[in-house]
Amino acid sequence: MTNTLIAAIRRTNRIIALLVGLVLTGTVILIIAEIVLREVGISLGGAEEISGYVMAGVASWGMSYALTELAHVRIDLIRLRLQTRGRALLDLIAIVALAGVASLVAFQCWPVLEKTIERGSRANTALETPLWLPQTIWLSGWIWFAVSSCVLVILSLVLMMRRDFDQADALVGARSEVELET
Repeated sequence: MTNTLIAAIRRTNRIIALLVGLVLTGTVILIIAEIVLREVGISLGGAEEISGYVMAGVASWGMSYALTELAHVRIDLIRLRLQTRGRALLDLIAIVALAGVASLVAFQCWPVLEKTIERGSRANTALETPLWLPQTIWLSGWIWFAVSSCVLVILSLVLMMRRDFDQADALVGARSEVELET
């Protein structure tokens, strides 16, 4: 069951990463078109605004992918000197801290979106974008990151209670340069 859930989260995050990459590619094309058109005196307008919204969405949604691909930066000076059980324990502490921060940020993002909706806020730009649109994408990325990290906490705890320290370490352990070389 744990392996199935882990695989489902990783597969979902890979699909999300692909979609985020496509959106980012579309944004790059929009910016290039804006630059080229400006050379002939034409402007699409709003490319910089849209790219800012995309970057906020990419950042919030991309963190879950980085989490499941073990790509987050970690200083593992002590971790590498420990046996598997010790590494798994440090990994558990790290994922609990990460899940706590992700949950706190997601929780704190909601009041921002709530005020935007209540006030009917729009961007002070030519596009007059209803700000609830990019903020909903941003908040949903943080919520998914919090959910993904909390599920990994639970799965790590289950694996450690089963005394499967190798699997627990592989689930949320950092990929260090030393481990990658071996």
